[in-house]
Amino acid sequence: MKKIEAIIKPFKLAEVKDALHEIGIEGMTVTEVKGFGRQKGHTEIYRGSEYTVDFLPKNKLELVVADNKVDAAIAAIIKAAKTGKIGDGKIFVTNIEQAIRIRTEEKGEQAV
Repeated sequence: MKKIEAIIKPFKLAEVKDALHEIGIEGMTVTEVKGFGRQKGHTEIYRGSEYTVDFLPKNKLELVVADNKVDAAIAAIIKAAKTGKIGDGKIFVTNIEQAIRIRTEEKGEQAV
C-alpha cells in the first residue's frame, strides 16, 4: 500500500475528487493548508496599502491506496489538478506498512 499526499489549488478539489471516484478511489482526507514554493506568494493592495501574501491557500489530500492503483491515482490527480501555471502543487508517495480499520479490525488493503 502507498500513501499519496497531494497539495493542490483549492478550486481544483471537486475535479480531483471526481477523477479519483471515477477510478474507484473514494476515501480521502482533505485539509486546508497554506504554503508556498517557487510561487513565493504575491502582492496585494488593501485600502491603499500594499502588502505581501507569503502563504497561499492550498488543499492537502491524503489517501492510502493499493499498490496496483497508485499509478492510476497519480494520473487522475495530475489530469484533474493541472492548470499549467505555477502553483499547481506537488504529489508525494510513501510506503504504508500497515492499515487497520478500528471498527472491524480489518487489516491491510481490506482496511482501506
